[in-house]
Amino acid sequence: MSSTCLSNSRFERVLRSGKFAITVESKPPDSANPEEVYSAVLPMSEVADAINASDAPGANCHMSSAAISAILEEAGYSAIYQISCRDRNRIAIQGDVLGAAALGVKNILCLTGDSVGIGDQPNAKPVFDLDSISLLKMLKNMRDNGKFLSGRNIKHTPKIFIGAVENPCAPPYDLRAVRVKKKIEAGADFIQTNYIFDLPRFETFMEKLREDNLHKKAFIIAGVGSLASAKAACWMRTNIPGIYIPDHIIHRLEKADDQGVEAVNICVELVQKIREIEGVSGIHLMAHNREHTIPAIIKRSEILYKRQIKSF
Repeated sequence: MSSTCLSNSRFERVLRSGKFAITVESKPPDSANPEEVYSAVLPMSEVADAINASDAPGANCHMSSAAISAILEEAGYSAIYQISCRDRNRIAIQGDVLGAAALGVKNILCLTGDSVGIGDQPNAKPVFDLDSISLLKMLKNMRDNGKFLSGRNIKHTPKIFIGAVENPCAPPYDLRAVRVKKKIEAGADFIQTNYIFDLPRFETFMEKLREDNLHKKAFIIAGVGSLASAKAACWMRTNIPGIYIPDHIIHRLEKADDQGVEAVNICVELVQKIREIEGVSGIHLMAHNREHTIPAIIKRSEILYKRQIKSF
């Protein structure tokens, strides 16, 4: 992979330097107050190389991801601006990308988006003018060729680091590496995965990526999460598409005296094991309503310590 930065974001610089990157997910506020953005990311800010600004997760309305990203960049953080194809057409998205870039946003993550039917406004009209592949191609064209989809020239091109998502632990398993290849060919510079609780399945996924040298063509960031309890794990497994949590993890939580503490233990172990898998360039930590656990997970897994040692 080239060492030349496309965006000069902190996140991209860390990855291209060969260091193991740490990204985290921020909870978007139901508010117009920027202070709530700061308070949401404060527990994670000391340990994260970049903070994902979620775009209406679960098809529920929150402060816009573009605004959150701009607020974070203004405060000195490296934001990852999530764009879902669900809610905006290509005209709106291209304008939003230019506006976000003008406000200092340098990292963008492309998602197709959840169905509006799972959110709290199921009568909303979905757009889906693009999917994640066509969105990737559009952003790459804007950055590399300075063109809108119409063919018009862009006077000052957005300097952006472009990402996509993948779900290694959900069927069809055999097509997951194929999908990553398509996304890289479309323009993805990095791939963030969904939650990984099934380590053997993820190891098989990474083997497939290495067979095609895909881990050398884009940075692979593995998603890891801290669960609240066995009950929460069962609910996620049943109600959130694409998330698989093995029975042994749920049973381990059920038997624990303090399920929250045990959830952190499980997450630390997963991070340490994922860290050793060839081709993984970082982790993406998600801890919905448990953001306060993230610093301890990072400290106990010794990611930052090992990264500092490696840099000497």
